[in-house]
Amino acid sequence: MKLLRVGTAGRERPALLDPDGTLRDLSGLVADIDGTLLADEDALGRIRTAAAAGDLPALDATGLRIGPPLARIGKIVCIGLNYHDHARETGAEPPAEPVVFLKAPDTVVGPDDTVLIPRGSVKTDWEVELAVVIGRTARYLESAEEGLAHVAGYAVAHDVSEREFQIERGGTWDKGKNCETFNPLGPWLVTADEVPDPQDLSLRLWVNGELKQDGTTAEQIFPVGEVVRYVSRFMTLYPGDVVNTGTPAGVAMGHPEPKPYLRAGDVVELEVTGLGRQRQVLAQA
Repeated sequence: MKLLRVGTAGRERPALLDPDGTLRDLSGLVADIDGTLLADEDALGRIRTAAAAGDLPALDATGLRIGPPLARIGKIVCIGLNYHDHARETGAEPPAEPVVFLKAPDTVVGPDDTVLIPRGSVKTDWEVELAVVIGRTARYLESAEEGLAHVAGYAVAHDVSEREFQIERGGTWDKGKNCETFNPLGPWLVTADEVPDPQDLSLRLWVNGELKQDGTTAEQIFPVGEVVRYVSRFMTLYPGDVVNTGTPAGVAMGHPEPKPYLRAGDVVELEVTGLGRQRQVLAQA
């Protein structure tokens, strides 16, 4: 299923995109799309049954904002340097273990919402990523297969980053990762049954119509199941938590000087196979 949330910011309603591309209202069946829903197999089954029977009312998508596909995110766990080609372009050694950092849930916005260049920023960068949404509580998992079994679905994430704040200002990466609007998510949460192999997905990103990133999850150093297993050894993952699994080559930081960092007015578009497409116009904070 392709689950999404539509409406003005803070007042989104749950919806489903059916195979014909028609938007269907889920508000008569479920209160929202969140961790509680994803952990409830009965509720998900009712959605599937109603969708198959044609019982869900259609929504007029004209002018309707698409919000983040997931409400009440508990935490966002991010994996750095998780693509062989990205490590090469930044001159970094592939890590022996996953590089883990956190991003605050309040960085999440809709897939087409405005992204803000932080005040004083000269090195705001783009990163298309595969986001993993957790559907079952994961703690101390033993195998990558167990990791995959705890995934409810997948989405497109844009892990916007400010490289000066991240790398040159001391401390951890958090200062360059947690600026407001720095995690557009969606348009859809695609349930795991529709993504048979998360290591066979293409990721692409364009800036002002120019293709900048063109990668594949096959390049991941630590695949999805292993990432979930690994993270579960250090923190408990709950239904509705999100894991951003890293970005392929092609970020601004990897370009020769002068590096083409983002500026107000730039347009960024990104997509992941089967998971939909995002479009953001950059503005000054």
